[in-house]
Amino acid sequence: SHGNKEVFSCRGILLAVQWFWDRGHKDITVFVPSWRKEQPRPDVLITDQYILRDLEKKKILVFTPSRRVGGKRVVCYDDRFIVRLAHDSDGIVVSNDTYRDLQNERPEWKKFIEERLLMYSFVNDKY
Repeated sequence: SHGNKEVFSCRGILLAVQWFWDRGHKDITVFVPSWRKEQPRPDVLITDQYILRDLEKKKILVFTPSRRVGGKRVVCYDDRFIVRLAHDSDGIVVSNDTYRDLQNERPEWKKFIEERLLMYSFVNDKY
């Protein structure tokens, strides 16, 4: 949301990570689809991609799998990665997604998502 739905802002990810880091949270994992590493298309702008590589080197960011089949991009359902890791590590999910579909997939995830989903917003560069 940092890019106001106009661009995918990698800086927004860094601002969120920094906010938690500054408050003593060191076990942070960011999931981003691997196609975000690719050269951006004019209709899908990505700013500050170097931030993704930096966070990956620091073992904070994990790229979720994707591949090309017949010229089309096939991506995994990364929401499942997010909820599973947070549930298994007794963490929280920071997202504006409500994961309604996953709440119905596993009973233990429903309660977890209801209690451990932290929604957020940006005001300019303030997380």
